Amino acid sequence: MASISFHNIAKRFDTAQAVADFNLDIADGEFVVLVGPSGCGKTTSLRMLAGLEQPTGGSIHLDGQDITHVPSKSRALAMVFQSYALYPHMSVGENISFALSLQRVPKAQIVPQVQQAAALLGIEHLLDRKPRALSGGQRQRVAVARAIIRNPKAFLFDEPLSNLDAKLRHSARVEIRKLQQKLGTTTVYVTHDQIEAMTMADRIVVMEGGRIRQVGTPMELYRKPNSKFVAAFLGSPPTNFITGQCIHNNGRVRFVNDRMEIPLNPGVASGEVTLGIRPEHVTPVHASQDQIRISGGIRFVEALGAETLIDIDLGQSQNVTRTLTARLAGQHNLAPGSTLEIGFSPRDSMLFDAQGDAVPEAFA
Repeated sequence: MASISFHNIAKRFDTAQAVADFNLDIADGEFVVLVGPSGCGKTTSLRMLAGLEQPTGGSIHLDGQDITHVPSKSRALAMVFQSYALYPHMSVGENISFALSLQRVPKAQIVPQVQQAAALLGIEHLLDRKPRALSGGQRQRVAVARAIIRNPKAFLFDEPLSNLDAKLRHSARVEIRKLQQKLGTTTVYVTHDQIEAMTMADRIVVMEGGRIRQVGTPMELYRKPNSKFVAAFLGSPPTNFITGQCIHNNGRVRFVNDRMEIPLNPGVASGEVTLGIRPEHVTPVHASQDQIRISGGIRFVEALGAETLIDIDLGQSQNVTRTLTARLAGQHNLAPGSTLEIGFSPRDSMLFDAQGDAVPEAFA
């Protein structure tokens, strides 16, 4: 186990800046997830930590030791790749033990370690099979077992679940997180799937354009995103955004557009702003509730059993159709084409300025 620190890390490929000004401290035993859209630099950052890519600037420290120029094989890190990278001509047992064989560890010591790693992943009955005879989920477990047997200072995962179906991804998320908690090994995990990030991480690092946009616990980022980008990226269905203006008039400060008016705190600067509302905070209007109310036509209903998703047409603005998604608990008898009055509370909302940065304590 070990702490990891990135100091002003940068990576350039020819004229393209893949990573810039990357600074991050990871505590011993922490599970940190790098998340963001394709091309944001998350995998490049992981590969620099693994020693598979060389930074063009900055330094990386493992347990206080500068490993920036240390060869990959000497870093005491174990990486699980997206493709799993299993040797097809070797059995499962041989794949798991390969790293120890390269180190010339006696076979008598290797066998019990392979058995132990396989037992942790529930694949001890597969040790004599070849990778081609395994399912995707079984191959993923073999790759993790191969990482465990090295007893590394940290685990590095590069989108290890992307090749699995939805049901297997759920069970694999649980297995990997439980295993990491049991072993207590520092883990850096890369994914583009925000559900994986939210459910597995101690802390999430959201990246965009090669830079870190925000770092925090899953609930910190979900409840208090520092930008419109982070608010949009985390959450399913995505956050609703409604554009408007912050107007100062006769001592009153308000969010205003053609459909609503919401009081704001005096500190909010005038100009273009965007209101952010999570779908679960949009509800049918109840007379007893103090809500901002708006009506619209139901465009689409997704009845999912435990919840119902509704797309509501708010009309056109500058020839663009505006919609709002509501996420309602349970089942609802709602039909496309009908009108629904919905509401939301300003205290559950977010406000972003014209540059997309969050405006703190915006609502009165």
